[in-house]
Amino acid sequence: MVRLEWNMWISGWEWDLFFSTLASPIFNVKCAAYCHGISSVVWLTNSPAEIEPLLRRLFERHGPVVALRVGARLSVFVADRRAAHAALVERGAALADRPALVSARLLGENDNTITRASYGPVWRLLRRNLVAETLHPSRVRLFAPARAWVRRILVDKLGEPGPGAPPPRVVETFQYAMFCLLVLMCFGERLDEPAVRAIAAAQRETLIYISRNMPVFAFFPPVTKHLFRARLHKARALRRRIKELFLPLINARREYRRRGGEPKKETTFEHSYVDTLLDIKLHEDGDRPLTDDEIILLCSEFLNAGTDTTSTGLQWIMAELVKKPSIQGKLYSEIKAATDDDKEEVSEEDVHKMPYLKAVILEGLRKHPPGHFVLPHKAAEDMEIGGYLIPKGTTVNFMVAEMGRDEREWKNPMEFSPERFLPGGDGEGVDVTGTNGIRMMPFGVGRRICAGHGIAMLHLEYFVANMVREFEWQEVPGEEVDFAEKNEFTTVMKKPLRPRLVPRRTRSTSAH
Repeated sequence: MVRLEWNMWISGWEWDLFFSTLASPIFNVKCAAYCHGISSVVWLTNSPAEIEPLLRRLFERHGPVVALRVGARLSVFVADRRAAHAALVERGAALADRPALVSARLLGENDNTITRASYGPVWRLLRRNLVAETLHPSRVRLFAPARAWVRRILVDKLGEPGPGAPPPRVVETFQYAMFCLLVLMCFGERLDEPAVRAIAAAQRETLIYISRNMPVFAFFPPVTKHLFRARLHKARALRRRIKELFLPLINARREYRRRGGEPKKETTFEHSYVDTLLDIKLHEDGDRPLTDDEIILLCSEFLNAGTDTTSTGLQWIMAELVKKPSIQGKLYSEIKAATDDDKEEVSEEDVHKMPYLKAVILEGLRKHPPGHFVLPHKAAEDMEIGGYLIPKGTTVNFMVAEMGRDEREWKNPMEFSPERFLPGGDGEGVDVTGTNGIRMMPFGVGRRICAGHGIAMLHLEYFVANMVREFEWQEVPGEEVDFAEKNEFTTVMKKPLRPRLVPRRTRSTSAH
């Protein structure tokens, strides 16, 4: 077993040398790793998003486990599926913690969210609440009318462009539709378009700004909090804007519950995520309820987790169907055979009878996972990964896209072939939860697996089926599908999809 060590300390001011000039930072050898390079401060003012192509080159050169020291923190990246399973499943408790975010403390926030909480009683309480009270199948069924409403919005907006209009950037419609759904599930209120768009804009601006501009505070916080104080001011202002939008909605649910759950208007739903948060008591903190700020952070987390990821996945899958008309045709035939012509929608019950639809979704998630990394883990103790001893406190991440595209595990991995998930294919029987082995992990794996992976699959299947039933998705000359990637919060299409949508059936106009 090799212990990961370094013979050279790299300061926070020099961390970018790992992304440009290091010589051999990998330890597929039984000796300490070495690194050399010329320091610069470019990564203090630019996003570290370019780490992925660098890691890909280093994996090719040195093997599937890579370590970089970034500031005072040792970070390990794992691209091997067997090592990932050993770490996340077999030794799951040892890697279930999260590294602390310095930027959160500088913004005056605690870690009482599902994604940020340390592995312990608060995290278990928050996650159990989400899974049992909002994402359980019995609760998910309560929101079937909401999904039908959002389907009508999606179909109406996609069908809006008239003759001669340029092909639409469909991802923007996907994002808006998913926000409509998640806002309703979160706050229990069907909001009008301006209100939803205001929330979506505030959420997205905050998410992108923090992901791009706040990592710098991980390095010498006593210094960087002064050097980059304008970033902190901007981030606080963005957080205040979200609070101004969310707090009236949260208070409206308090009033709804005070009246005994009797709605004032037909747009109010009987259940919401906020309802469950208002019932939580933190036993580790004197049985106190969540503060408004904690509820707002949890609501923001809920919206972020279910909107960008789903809309990104929808765009990639529909782009593949545009590029592969034969696959789209086969899927449409399955949908036609499983759904009565006189039914307004492909129902959630219908999609369960469509194995090819599920194969299309799985293939989209394999080839185009919305997140190419999982959220970082932290080793709670010294542990072994792939033959190397990972010191306690090390940050560990896993290469989601690399595993799903590994040519040693998948035949022609960059070919979009849903048939691989049908009987006889090389993906037959794949378990996306990774419990019995990892072939692909679009939702993560282990104790920190995405709590919403079940509802995410439902949303992808339901909306893809209905979009293919309503429209034939065609490639437009001059707007050919380009599968180049761009890193935002998720990994999106660098050139957004702009298809021609040809209606397949007569629709009645639906009110929003």
